[in-house]
Parts: sequence; structure tokens; C-alpha cells
Amino acid sequence: MRLATPGLFSEDQNGPDAPRPRSRMLRGRATSVSTRRQSVTVEHILSAKGHDVVTIEPECTLADATRLLSERRIGAAVVSDGVRAVVGILSERDIVRALAAHGSAALDQPVSRCMTTDVVTCRARASITDVMEVMTNGKFRHVPVVENDRLTGIVSIGDIVKQRLAEIETEQQALKEYIATA
Repeated sequence: MRLATPGLFSEDQNGPDAPRPRSRMLRGRATSVSTRRQSVTVEHILSAKGHDVVTIEPECTLADATRLLSERRIGAAVVSDGVRAVVGILSERDIVRALAAHGSAALDQPVSRCMTTDVVTCRARASITDVMEVMTNGKFRHVPVVENDRLTGIVSIGDIVKQRLAEIETEQQALKEYIATA
């Protein structure tokens, strides 16, 4: 599935002979409208929260993955095979779907059978507004950050909402100060 935002996505490039994962890259959009406020980027979020990413190998079992997500108190783990930065992503939703389809036997299946392989990634310079729009339209909550074929971070919808709330609070305070001095 490709989201219909012209110029926003491109296929992940891992070299001419590398197997092609089904991932799409979200790129920062340039705008020709000079009055548009400079948008906060994913890098701003990563500089505050850190660049650590929890990964899991595709051969691990779903039981291993559920323990990992529970221990780390996170909703998704990037699936990486050591060759490619992002092979897939495994979220709580993927686990629920596997359990609904296969019952407790799903816990013995490898992560590779249950993970989402059509992963949308972004670059650090992508605007959080664009990433939020893509997440909303695609109905997913986590976007790995990839630079030069390296996994450099991950952002969640919670990270983006937290940043947007901070921006709104700052704007509100600036407006209050403006009104008070007018």
C-alpha cells in the first residue's frame, strides 16, 4: 500500500543487488511558501528522547517478542536481521492478530511470520507534521528513522503528540504575553 502524498515516499535503497524490503522512506518536504512556519523535525524529538531502538531478530519467537515488549514497556520493536536495518516491525497489534488467528500456538511462531513487512521509515529531517499525517492515514503508531541505510531512531505517535503539545503551550504563552503588553 502506498499512501498518496506526491514526493513524500521512495523505496528504501540497500544497493543494487540487495534484497528489497518492502519499506518506504518518508522524506522531509520542501515548501515554496515562505510564510509557512519552520516545522519541527524528527531530529528534534530524537535529540530529546535519544536514538536507542529496541530490535529483535526475525527468528525469535513471538513469546520472546512479547517478553521484550513487556520488559521495555514499549509497543513495538524493529525487526532487523543484521544485514538490513529494517526487515519489519512487530507491534502489539501484530501480536493480537496472531493470537486471534492461531491461539496460544502463535507464541511459538517466529517473529517473521507475524511482523509487518511494509514498513514506513523516515529521515531525521522529516517534519513531525508530515510524519503525524502519514501515521494517521496509515493507522500505525511507530516510524523507524533510517539514515544512510542505518537505523538511527524511532518515533511514536506519543512522541509526536508530546512535541505538538509543547509547541501549542509555547504559542499560547507567547500570545498571552503579547496581549498583556499590547
